[in-house]
Amino acid sequence: MPTMPSVLEEELESFTVYSPHVDATGITVDPPSPNSKPLKSYSDIQTLVQQGRKQDAKHAIRNNFWPVDSPIRAKLWPLLCGQHHIGKSDMMDGFYSDMVTQVFGSTELPDRTISLPQFVEPSHCQSYYLTHRGRNVADRVVSVLGYACPDIVYSPTIYPICAILLHYMSEEECYHCMTSLVSSKEKMFITQTKLLYEVTWKTVMQICKKHVKAAAVHIQRHCTSTRIDKMYMDWIWWVLQDLPFSHLVRVMDCFFHEGIKVFYRAAMAILILFYKSSSSTSSEWYKCIQKNGIESALNKFCREMPHPPSKLLKVAFGIRGLSSSYISRVFIRTEMLLKSRSVNTGSRQLHRSRSTENLPNSQSQNNIQMVSHTLTIRELLTLWSWLPVRITMYQPILLYTTEEHGCSLTTFYVRVEQHEPTLLMIKTCNNEVFGAYCSSRWGERNLKDDRGNRQAYFGTGETFLFSLYPERAKYPWVGMEADRNVEHSAELFMAADAKMITIGGGEGQAIWMDENIRFGKTDRCQTFNNPPLCPSGDFEIRVLEVYGFATEQLN
Repeated sequence: MPTMPSVLEEELESFTVYSPHVDATGITVDPPSPNSKPLKSYSDIQTLVQQGRKQDAKHAIRNNFWPVDSPIRAKLWPLLCGQHHIGKSDMMDGFYSDMVTQVFGSTELPDRTISLPQFVEPSHCQSYYLTHRGRNVADRVVSVLGYACPDIVYSPTIYPICAILLHYMSEEECYHCMTSLVSSKEKMFITQTKLLYEVTWKTVMQICKKHVKAAAVHIQRHCTSTRIDKMYMDWIWWVLQDLPFSHLVRVMDCFFHEGIKVFYRAAMAILILFYKSSSSTSSEWYKCIQKNGIESALNKFCREMPHPPSKLLKVAFGIRGLSSSYISRVFIRTEMLLKSRSVNTGSRQLHRSRSTENLPNSQSQNNIQMVSHTLTIRELLTLWSWLPVRITMYQPILLYTTEEHGCSLTTFYVRVEQHEPTLLMIKTCNNEVFGAYCSSRWGERNLKDDRGNRQAYFGTGETFLFSLYPERAKYPWVGMEADRNVEHSAELFMAADAKMITIGGGEGQAIWMDENIRFGKTDRCQTFNNPPLCPSGDFEIRVLEVYGFATEQLN
């Protein structure tokens, strides 16, 4: 295997805390609290992660306030990032050096300025305490990442996250961590399109107005209506740009395990603390608002953060009612709205998004067309536009088709049940085409509840129904329509056993198929508020196709 001379030879030398890329003279180290408890070791966290005890690991990471100069992060961060990785090839020894040679012609760190990918935002290339050489290394990691992941359209947070990682690890380890975060499908860490970048700040704005209402009202009171959006657009930079490094590093400890929701909570905690410090008309921060405006005052507050990292995280994780499922629901609903795709039931007119960044490339279209007997190109583009944006970055693969694998529910489970998500498409003997995007594994049909009973229904609100012929329509979960609680009968997404599979329940089943995958029926259901997906209600299946999404991103 080729090695990385120059930079990696330096990195092979043992370093106690920071990598050779860091000038640590400006990093402030907070003194330990006299009452602080002994901190968990790397091996303690490693054991929890390896045993799959994610909740225990989460609480351990949240509650262990390792100082900014703790040597634990050199091993801890690669461990936390690596658990999210998809695929193995790009984690092999020598892979990164091969990529560097392929992109730059040599593993020597060039003296010239490295051209950064277009997805980088030049105004947000934070380097923190990296040396000049360290910044060149960050440039190279981000450039190679852009070469390896051409589907990344817009991602201004990639550079600062990369720079933070380089404070505690080698260049090669940093690259592997970044690929793990970018490729993660179970959790979101880094948005990769302009659409999703916009979705995040609008999501933050919505959850702030509900869960930190007093702070949100305080912001709105001191901000003109035309500037309020701009305030929330910068939410991520309150964390990644303005927080002191010692605070940011503790946020990142949690982020690398839990995902982007940690940034949401950190931003909300900043608003809460800022509100408490500036609500009194006699306070220094209130006077700062009056003098310089609330945006400037908030940025200054973040930079001077008058509370220790422990207080920031305590407030962040103390916000009640902010479940992952709730955040996901707000995020998905916002994404749907911003994609500007509304479908009139009973009409063939499809209102398309102005953005085409989540449409399949020509190679992807060809791959689907080669295996699908159900989809036309037009139907493919319609269906692709309805998929969650992060899923469109992956290559669709045909997992099961009745034409090749026979008509058996047993075979269906063997070939499909461990894949998540899946896309089911049915073509009837009357040529109707409809189906469902199923967000959870069909293997979850065997999971049991706390009482030991097999759960009847499973799945999440990301599941949706669709019809492609004769009508074109998408039917999302009714819970997406408004920020409200829905009845249990409207949360029946997927069900399956040895005799049947069902998608959508509540006063009817949207799609039901028998164990021989020959006959089915479709009714209106409360979960999706859909009409029957074919006129007669009963149907005979000509072809069933089920797609999964490969772990490799589209090239």
